[in-house]
Amino acid sequence: MAPEIEGQRFQRDRHDRGPKAHFGISFIAAEPVGELGAYFDEGFGGQLGVGIPVNDFGLFRIVADLGFLIYGHERQSYCMALPYGCRIGLDLTTTNNIAFGGIGPELALPLGAIEPYVRGMMGFSYWFTNSSLSGYDDDHDFGNTTHLSDVVAAWRAAAGIRLRISNGSKPVSIDFGVERHENGIADFLTEGDIVDHANGDITIFPNRSEANLMTYRIGISIGIPRDRH
Repeated sequence: MAPEIEGQRFQRDRHDRGPKAHFGISFIAAEPVGELGAYFDEGFGGQLGVGIPVNDFGLFRIVADLGFLIYGHERQSYCMALPYGCRIGLDLTTTNNIAFGGIGPELALPLGAIEPYVRGMMGFSYWFTNSSLSGYDDDHDFGNTTHLSDVVAAWRAAAGIRLRISNGSKPVSIDFGVERHENGIADFLTEGDIVDHANGDITIFPNRSEANLMTYRIGISIGIPRDRH
């Protein structure tokens, strides 16, 4: 076979192998399951992920991700203490949050523009509640306090489908997925668990419960092309 034909075939094979990685960004909604459903109803946030194909055609991938959820929110307005009084207004915002991350294998089944997949992941889940202070018109906080936090080992199982909307060296897909979060037992706060007293003190009423979730994802997956030499 002529060298130039062999070279063309090599370049075509490299292209047919698909992207060297896939980057995804998603909006997620969370629903507590089991005991956790007695403490709050829902949460919302975002998720970032990257998938590295293990074989040439992307049937198997190693996937890693990070996500963030807010499941509770309280906001109170105050006047600044003397000597400024109510000429300076302050907002005290308290949020109940979950940060999570993990890594694990994914099995995908490419069917043209449709690609169903399943994956399993091991990682962590970080539950924390913090309060921050800002002025009414400020874009940035100037005070931040974490009232309670807990880190637990976690595993997740997910299934979904990617619908390709753009081909080429950087294929783009819409990603729909559902994920089960098994977080074990965690300590956490919910709305109303921090009580303010007239003398400025606070009392915290922590919860301890099974902390399992279902999350529902819609996002975009973008292929990262292979280097061409």
